[in-house]
Amino acid sequence: MRLASSRPLTRSHWLQSLPENLQPARSLEGNHSADVAIVGGGFVGLWTALTIKERDPGIDVAVLEQDICGGGASGRNGGFVMSWWPKIGSLLSFCSEEQALFLANAAEHAITELGEFCNQHGLEEHYVRKGWLWTATTPAHIDSWNGTLETCARLGAQPFERLSREVVAQITGSAIHLAGVYERSNAIVQPGALVRGMRQVAINAGVRVFEQTPVTAIEPGKTVRLTTGAGQIIAGSVVLASNAWAAAIPELARLIVPVNSSIVVTEPIPVQLEQMGWSGRQSITDSQLMVNYYRTTNDGRIAFGKGTGALAYGSRINETFSLHKDSIELTENDFRRTYPSLASTRITGAWSGPIDRTYDSLPVFGTLNGSENIHYGIGWSGNGVGPSRLGGRILASLALSTRDEWSTCPLVGRRCKTFPPEPFRYFGGSLVRNAVIRKERAELKGALPSAIDRVLAGLAPAGLEDKA
Repeated sequence: MRLASSRPLTRSHWLQSLPENLQPARSLEGNHSADVAIVGGGFVGLWTALTIKERDPGIDVAVLEQDICGGGASGRNGGFVMSWWPKIGSLLSFCSEEQALFLANAAEHAITELGEFCNQHGLEEHYVRKGWLWTATTPAHIDSWNGTLETCARLGAQPFERLSREVVAQITGSAIHLAGVYERSNAIVQPGALVRGMRQVAINAGVRVFEQTPVTAIEPGKTVRLTTGAGQIIAGSVVLASNAWAAAIPELARLIVPVNSSIVVTEPIPVQLEQMGWSGRQSITDSQLMVNYYRTTNDGRIAFGKGTGALAYGSRINETFSLHKDSIELTENDFRRTYPSLASTRITGAWSGPIDRTYDSLPVFGTLNGSENIHYGIGWSGNGVGPSRLGGRILASLALSTRDEWSTCPLVGRRCKTFPPEPFRYFGGSLVRNAVIRKERAELKGALPSAIDRVLAGLAPAGLEDKA
């Protein structure tokens, strides 16, 4: 199969702040072979490579990345290390209670494991574990988490703590927050530093990392041939860990739709943060479908993101996912609304990035039809920093033909609602997106959205959290 070429994205603030780590590894030239070849050098691809090496250091693993490791979604996200407890209802839609608890507990434990991994290898990734606040910023969203909390309680789990309006407003530094719940297990990281650190750990473990190496064709067979711009590699097993770029493969394009998210970063304001009361380093999201997510940084900035949901025709990764002016404007407007006391604070960085959204915002794993050795893990839906650790285990087991709790978990080979083909995908998706924008703008003003906007918004894929 031939793959459409896609230019690398503009660097995010996270990677721009790491100039000493941006020296690329060599690109692949000539003819090579490997036991396992991994397409994609982000969190999922690197965790897969590291997990395979942990299981058997003698296995020859090669990672092929079209840009630099972290140049895609892994170096462009908000740095939230979250669990899957907010998605417990979605897990139960295709898992038994035992299976859902296994995955939710494993995702929570992955947050601890990430901190241990960073300590073990001395990574400067700014790991801070101060928890996450799920908030309501309009009366329409108060108690939107009730269904999730009730489901957790029914399963015997209590990951969330309800907070009063006064406490939420105090610790977020903004009275716009009307209610909220707190999940203590969550953390934040500097994602660019983390992915570049993981890259070095992988190289030290013997993984061959090839950057600036886009894969242009995949030829299935008993061994798989990957063609690149200047060479080829033949592998016994292949893992596709390319996030939104997986939409270039028709079979996978049905499972995901690339949508954009944008982030703005302020100048350092540590004194103002202290005065506002937002000094605990908690990460925060609101309850909009086009979610706002925000946290502070080690040097006292606010990184404020929004899942703005813009699409590109044919799911091509173009400028929509790099520096999308309208999405960045939406994001800055929501930042100013959330923190009106910071009206004079300068924005010093802004970028957009791709999210490989599934209908239920949970990933799907499997093996390409007609192949026994080309495996994929896609659909992280903006929450891959922590769960990608589990993805690495699942994909390692698939690549090594190991039958265990990971290769047989319900995320593998699950039946997912699929997205329509073009032109319905783009035009229909844009219609729904615009309805969501109008609906949520009305709710933020305390008004009732129109009936047609409520109906159209109901067709949108699930958000970061399940709602009551």
